Amino acid sequence: MRASREGDRSAFAALYGRYARMVYAIVLARVPPAEAEDLVQEVFLAALRQLHALRDDGAFGGWLAAIARNCATGFHRGAVTLVELPERGAPETQQDEQEARRALLAIRSLPEAYRETLMMRLVEGMTGPEIAARTGLTPDSVRVNLHRGMKLLREALA
Repeated sequence: MRASREGDRSAFAALYGRYARMVYAIVLARVPPAEAEDLVQEVFLAALRQLHALRDDGAFGGWLAAIARNCATGFHRGAVTLVELPERGAPETQQDEQEARRALLAIRSLPEAYRETLMMRLVEGMTGPEIAARTGLTPDSVRVNLHRGMKLLREALA
């Protein structure tokens, strides 16, 4: 953190490598998949610009998560509604894609705490301890959020 704050771009790149999956999961829980990657870049650019404002280096993960949530909210303020045309493909591919969209919509309908931890776990493949380390939550909180979130997700998809 100190090196990043002092302008060391490789140190900031290391932070990006550590936290990008978490940010992607948070953003994907709120915006269309086609927009998520660009928004992740915006989150890190905003963090780089505001790094001097972070007082506690240990709070970086939570601070970055808040920036990701704010950027996703800002995305929706200026969003233009686009109609996505279905791609023509094999029926199996279309069915898999429809199921994935249905699951994503179900996850997005969950309360925020469950939504984010499930996205980190199911979409980004992060483990419970990884989620805890990146977000600043306790491992027990992550475990509870994953358990309750999965229960709600199963009910939503039933």
